[in-house]
Amino acid sequence: MPARLDVPGRERGTAVCRHVSAESASDAQRNRAVWTGFAPQYAEWAPKHWASTEITWGIWHAPEAELQILGDVDGLDVVDLGCGTGYFSAWLARRGARPVGVDVTPAQLATARAMMEQFGPRFPLIEASAERVPLPDASVDLAISEYGAAIWCDPYCWIPEAARLLRPAGRLAFLATTPILMMAQPTFGQVGRELLRDYFGMHRFDWPDDHSVEFQLPYGEWIRLFRANGLEVERLVELRAPADSPIPFDHLTSEWANRWPAEHIWVTRKAPSAP
Repeated sequence: MPARLDVPGRERGTAVCRHVSAESASDAQRNRAVWTGFAPQYAEWAPKHWASTEITWGIWHAPEAELQILGDVDGLDVVDLGCGTGYFSAWLARRGARPVGVDVTPAQLATARAMMEQFGPRFPLIEASAERVPLPDASVDLAISEYGAAIWCDPYCWIPEAARLLRPAGRLAFLATTPILMMAQPTFGQVGRELLRDYFGMHRFDWPDDHSVEFQLPYGEWIRLFRANGLEVERLVELRAPADSPIPFDHLTSEWANRWPAEHIWVTRKAPSAP
């Protein structure tokens, strides 16, 4: 599917992910289909997110004011990789950033456009995979993903792509599920206390219940991948769920995520002299 680029005059860089294959293209198509199905539910949730004035992270809405992941974003060029309904980009735009939202699912972008009409502010949206973004090299100061690309795209493709987009000293911050959650997640049903999957070698998770594909790596492989792409780790924030807090998903409980981290946030920075 050709990307629909709403940013006139910008051209994509020449970097190509060496891991792109027929399988990865099929994974993207499957996940697009899954998210097309999820889109009506997320459209119902979108007005609440867009109406909020507070930046929060993850399932339990951890406040940015406490986490201090982003810092001052005023005047920064930002790319939101896997932006979904666009609420995170909206939060940043209200703080003076210049975001561009990227998502592979047209239905999600349609909701984002509807939310712009209802709430503002407006910012460009691109229909594309975070593994191949039609923006030039060194075009952003900050790349973010709250879930989005962080779990639905192959890290061996989207991490190099994010690094390509960053200017020297630019930052990549993303929230994702944790390796321990993936190890404890059964194929069907709720996360328990037993580790069901291998830690070493984890990469691609094929879920037969909804036909989606997720991605995760061991911690050491994440760090190796960051360094291979000129990114240095500044922080790893493991989020703890508040006890007995409600959660809109069946596969996870707040009790489990209060004892073990279900979500974490990586914060990395591109070296000032990185190529």
